[in-house]
Amino acid sequence: MDKRKSALLAIILLLVAGFFLFDLGQYLDLASLKAQHAALDGRVAAHPWLAGGLFFLIYVLVTALSLPGAALMTLVGGALFGLLGGTLLVSFASTLGATLAMLISRFLLRDWVQARFSQRLAGIDQGIAREGAAYLFALRLVPVFPFFLINLAMGLTKLPARTFWWVSQLGMLPGTLVYVNAGRELGQLDSLAGILSPGLLGAFVLLGLLPLLSRKALDWFKARKVYAGWVKPRRFDRNLVVIGAGSGGLVSAYIAAAVKARVTLIEKHRMGGDCLNTGCVPSKALIRSARLANELKKAERLGFKPVGGEVDFAAVMQRVQRVVATVEPHDSVERYTGLGVEVIEGEARITSPWSVEVNGQSLSTRAIVIATGASPLVPEIPGIEQIAPLTSDNVWALREQPRRLLVLGGGPIGCELAQAFQRLGCGVTLVQRNQRLLPREDPDASSAVLAGLRADGVDVRLQHKAVRFEVVDGQRRLVCMNMADDSEAAIAFDQVLLALGRVANVNGFGAEELGLEVRDNGTLATDGYLATRFPNIFAVGDVTSPYQFTHTSAHQAWYAAVNGLFGGLKRFKVDYRVIPWATFTDPEVAHVGLNEQDAKAKGIACEVTRFGIDDLDRAIADEAAHGYVKVLTEPGKDRILGVTIVGEHAGDLIAEYVAAMKHGLGLNKILGTIHIYPTLAEANKYAAGEWKRAHAPATALHWLARFHRWRLGSGGKNEAASPLKADGRLS
Repeated sequence: MDKRKSALLAIILLLVAGFFLFDLGQYLDLASLKAQHAALDGRVAAHPWLAGGLFFLIYVLVTALSLPGAALMTLVGGALFGLLGGTLLVSFASTLGATLAMLISRFLLRDWVQARFSQRLAGIDQGIAREGAAYLFALRLVPVFPFFLINLAMGLTKLPARTFWWVSQLGMLPGTLVYVNAGRELGQLDSLAGILSPGLLGAFVLLGLLPLLSRKALDWFKARKVYAGWVKPRRFDRNLVVIGAGSGGLVSAYIAAAVKARVTLIEKHRMGGDCLNTGCVPSKALIRSARLANELKKAERLGFKPVGGEVDFAAVMQRVQRVVATVEPHDSVERYTGLGVEVIEGEARITSPWSVEVNGQSLSTRAIVIATGASPLVPEIPGIEQIAPLTSDNVWALREQPRRLLVLGGGPIGCELAQAFQRLGCGVTLVQRNQRLLPREDPDASSAVLAGLRADGVDVRLQHKAVRFEVVDGQRRLVCMNMADDSEAAIAFDQVLLALGRVANVNGFGAEELGLEVRDNGTLATDGYLATRFPNIFAVGDVTSPYQFTHTSAHQAWYAAVNGLFGGLKRFKVDYRVIPWATFTDPEVAHVGLNEQDAKAKGIACEVTRFGIDDLDRAIADEAAHGYVKVLTEPGKDRILGVTIVGEHAGDLIAEYVAAMKHGLGLNKILGTIHIYPTLAEANKYAAGEWKRAHAPATALHWLARFHRWRLGSGGKNEAASPLKADGRLS
């Protein structure tokens, strides 16, 4: 820290220390000021300009140093200087003091914070540059956070000081008026009977209503700004129009119909979306067939003579389509029409915040839900146009088995399909750019999946970057770079499957014309209520979600539908606190909440408890004795912060922890719950038992051991009978 910063910091510390050392806060106490009210009134009357100047300077000093008492001084301003004089003094003094506090924070702290948290601040600075004034105005108008915290926090951003000043001046003015008015009424109180005066009661009612009125006013101003240039219909044909009939769209429409709203669901392709047609359902059907092929190889371990089973690849892929067709009625037009949803098959286009056009028909609606989903990412790799790559959209049309299948991508989709096709007889090579598979999971979970894939024969190439595709003598090849040693390798293949992630579908339905914002990651920008820049247009599912899972889309759909239908009365913020997911490889990996790598990255202290499933009776009986349950808890407490399960049926076992985290149940509750023996679910109880054993009250158990020996008549001298180890744990 340079000399200027050190000097300023020393002055501030001396002033703050003096404030508390000399107990100056006693003069900013309501009772003290009330007792001296008459004397202060006299001084103000005798020397109004001097009194006003001193009050102004003291207010600026208190605010600039973030000392307690600014709210009380606002009341004093009303009591001593009246509504007009008090408002002028407080308004300008508070703004000047707040600006000084912001500049002090910027001068002393920004460089230090920037050096340590530059990546996190970069995104914040981008947001501040884009709409910092509006954000600050909202904070000032609706006092969600203490004003002094806003001053200090804004100092860490790049918001210009002049912008901070004028926005604060305007944003704090309504609150200043209400508080000064309350102080004026208090100043006129001569007896306890005056407490019941209409003026004083009205002032306190205004104080109570200020946050609500401010929020309503802010929403009104924002709506006027965002809807400027659009003509709102006087009447509407529908309460809700939903675009897209995937998981998020179907659930949104279902909820609207359930509460008797008039809702229209528009789908341009196939009902059920990706999950039914190209995602969850077909992939799990494929994995089931692949699991049987793998089970046949384990026949001898279960007491059978070697069992032969030849894979009929075309029949397997046909079965996948049969499963899709069997599930299809659940998401059909007929079913949703029967539920009261108007279903229109066609391409929708939003033409205004309240109208959607489809098949040449214009539908007026109070609210719109966008559920257009996402599509597989097809990267711009040189030569890719020569090889007609497969994706999760079209791989299900395969009927001829590829002898050599190349999978690009080591995320959940890539790992699941690579293992499944390998077990069905394809020779699979998986190319992953990162150092490990499943980078969102802990390294030990990634290692378990890597071992599982390699045990099945998948050729996994980690730290390999795709450079180009080429066709040499009629043979397809991928040239990739080994990032570990910068060497090149050519991998021959018959078919290539791209599993490199998904891109939100944000084009083609009018989002551009309405100016709907798109985030840096390509998803549609929404607020905490899932609303876009237009408060009546919402988005759910893969088009906006940070979690591209079917169950998350359905979870979001409730919030979007309810906020769209009842937002004028009550809105609900979407809750992402407990979002589980699973990767259906062998072994399965299931996850909810924090994992170890997230906790370390975020600096969250936690304890880790681990139970090995290889020690579980049912797992041993099922020849499934591998994997683990890992639970993260608050230090010294049984509150669950996150869980990772690796092993068979991990996706099913995680549900108990999801429910526990959702409803605030700790490991003690899980330990006290009866689990059927022998089941895999006992692993959850035993993990809780491991935590309990680590937190056993050693001292109490030691004295209990002595008590029981005494009852045996040993007189407490037989120390050899103690069940405690030297470190205090149970033996």
